[in-house]
Amino acid sequence: MSRKTPIAVTIAGSDSGGGAGIQADLKTFSALGVYGASVVTALTAQNTLGVTAIHDTPADFVSAQIDAVFSDLDVGAVKIGMLSRPQTIHAVAEGLRKYGQTRIVLDPVMVATSGDALVTGDVVETLIAELLPLALLITPNLFEAARLLGEPPAGDAAGMEKQGERLLKKGARGVLVKGGHGSGAESADYLLTAVGGRWLTAKRVETRNTHGTGCTLSSAIAAGLAKGMDLDKAVDEAKAYVTAAIAAADTIRIGKGRGPVHHFHRWWG
Repeated sequence: MSRKTPIAVTIAGSDSGGGAGIQADLKTFSALGVYGASVVTALTAQNTLGVTAIHDTPADFVSAQIDAVFSDLDVGAVKIGMLSRPQTIHAVAEGLRKYGQTRIVLDPVMVATSGDALVTGDVVETLIAELLPLALLITPNLFEAARLLGEPPAGDAAGMEKQGERLLKKGARGVLVKGGHGSGAESADYLLTAVGGRWLTAKRVETRNTHGTGCTLSSAIAAGLAKGMDLDKAVDEAKAYVTAAIAAADTIRIGKGRGPVHHFHRWWG
């Protein structure tokens, strides 16, 4: 008799270059022993050098994908990536409520690495109203946490803690403020839930090949949840997996720009 297969779904945009978005999520699920399904919210013409075009998926087709996937598969966890239009957010929130999903990891992709905004204010407001209350965990980086709060990015550990507290008050059940865009010898993330907060640290890896890091971390957390882990263990294991994937990024050569992390570092030679 076969055992139950853990299943996770990614609701995000496609990265034609394969380093981030849906592609990174599915690679992460597979690497961590989870069957991955997907709901594509946008198509991008993208590679390691950047994004040259975006084509949003119509909201009704996003809903159709959600119905197809969740009506058939026994989904254990959901990861949500970039949602660039309010109507898409409405469709996703409605679908997740319809199918009773509670183990949801929301990666609020809304600010580029440069700090430039990728989405408009109405998108931010809709995301806060519709998806923050549904998410078990949100995983903003320093820029995204600031955008959600309408504040400047945190400049130190105390600032990250305070912004995590304010995000919790906005309706999130759990917050992981990612410090990867900070400086120093360690990459430190702050995890906060209703029962308290703690820091997760790892040695900062010097590499330019970090494309898809945020997508990979959030999908790794979702993979852990799909396998039945509690949130703390899922976050700890995801942090360890991503750190190792970054450390191995320079052992593969992909593209002419900022390459991806090495999702399959445990198996490739």
